[in-house]
Amino acid sequence: MKKMIIPLLVLSSVAHSDEYDALLESSQAIVDQITQGVLLVGAATEYSYQGDALSSGTLSDTAHISSEQLQAYNDALYGMNTYLPYGDIQEVLEGKAMGELELMDNAIETFTEVVVDMIAVQQVAEIASEAQTPQEEAEVQEFVTANVEVLTIDQEEVDTYNQAVDDIETHANNASAFLAVAGNEQAVEFLEQGIENANTTAEQTNIFYDANAQWVAMGYNTTRNLTAVYLNGQNFGLDLYATEADILAAGSESEFFQTSPVALGYECFMNQTECEI
Repeated sequence: MKKMIIPLLVLSSVAHSDEYDALLESSQAIVDQITQGVLLVGAATEYSYQGDALSSGTLSDTAHISSEQLQAYNDALYGMNTYLPYGDIQEVLEGKAMGELELMDNAIETFTEVVVDMIAVQQVAEIASEAQTPQEEAEVQEFVTANVEVLTIDQEEVDTYNQAVDDIETHANNASAFLAVAGNEQAVEFLEQGIENANTTAEQTNIFYDANAQWVAMGYNTTRNLTAVYLNGQNFGLDLYATEADILAAGSESEFFQTSPVALGYECFMNQTECEI
């Protein structure tokens, strides 16, 4: 496989953790003070023997190391016990899952709004299914004719509905995939080793779920290679794909479904009447 040439600028842009940044900043702060002190002492060894210069008498204060600087440095030393030089892949996966869940919630909000806009179709379906005689069918005809504009569904509403359903499935699958891998100790260790081998950090990787390949894959900024965790039972015991029947059964038990107009009925949902006890 051909090696990818990565610009030096990319390789040098390392994402540090809070622990590493604290150590870097606190140690450099003390070094800066020591440097100031060394400069002042060096100057003293020069001008004191010559008798040709004086300081204000308080310049040494600028080289003092404060108790706050000392505390910050010592705290940073102990903080390195929890530092992860290759980043935290579990945290990255969980963060990506939370992002997907937020996108899913947004899509659900859109879905809910458009369903409510279109739900008069359920009223039509209910009264049409209940009509048993020509007279009752005539009443359905009268109702539809009188309310045709309100009952009509336009293409924009259908497009919004269709897109929302697609988005919800996509984001739900992404979130579930990321959380499943994050919760599997062996899979996390496998990804951690890949990050270490690539000499990068978890935060600098590109992690994505591929429904066609049935994996969560991780790409790097230093190589074209991918490290992949399969979700179809090929490794680490992760076999996540459910049947349509199982998914619909889970949906039927959800609060979202049970409080929806299709479960409660049109009148119960819209007008809080004719609700089954």
